[in-house]
Amino acid sequence: MTILITQYATLNHTSQHIHVDFSVPHQVLSSAVLNGGLVDADHIVNLRVSKCLAAPNSPQDALNEYCDDANWNGLRVGMMTAAYMDSFRMAKESVQGIDIIVLVTSGLANARRIGDRAEHRIMAAESKEIGTINIIMLTSAKLTGAAMVEAILMITEAKTAALQDAGIMSPVSKKIATGTGTDSVAVVNGQGTDTINYCGKHVLFGEILGRMVTETVASSIAWDIENSQLS
Repeated sequence: MTILITQYATLNHTSQHIHVDFSVPHQVLSSAVLNGGLVDADHIVNLRVSKCLAAPNSPQDALNEYCDDANWNGLRVGMMTAAYMDSFRMAKESVQGIDIIVLVTSGLANARRIGDRAEHRIMAAESKEIGTINIIMLTSAKLTGAAMVEAILMITEAKTAALQDAGIMSPVSKKIATGTGTDSVAVVNGQGTDTINYCGKHVLFGEILGRMVTETVASSIAWDIENSQLS
């Protein structure tokens, strides 16, 4: 499936990946394993891999190799997941001339509650687990730096609310999970004329973003729960 999701972004969804191709570079703030942080990106990729990534490939090497093979040139922001791409859900709303788009894939195999005891007991250790709930948010509006960070806060709270509503439990603490051990999030800044300075719970942008993420994550994890025997 390939569709135009904004004036400048095309989405391609297959059984192996979610790929967002930008016709002009977009500012992206993310926790992605490849080119995370604040960058100007030409592509965002959410790649499905096996639950145990085969050595000697690092996640970064595997993502770069996949992107090179697909001829996705330029700067690539890359996420990984063991979740099935059938869990993909997309929501888009336009309010007062501003578009918000939410893309989600999810799996719950490593659900955790914040503060659970970690498996890796060295402070600088690198986790070998693969990302499970991956969320990408795009907007036509221009977010300030503070608003981009606030959007990540809102997305994280909304994801947690969806897990709470579904009664997802951490196998470690036996309490309600707040995420998985390897979630990733990306916020894509827009190219429009509207500027967003705030996107918290007291403003309309934050209300809509929070609701969209909660509903989209809920739908995605519902698919995973129903099809968990495939995981």
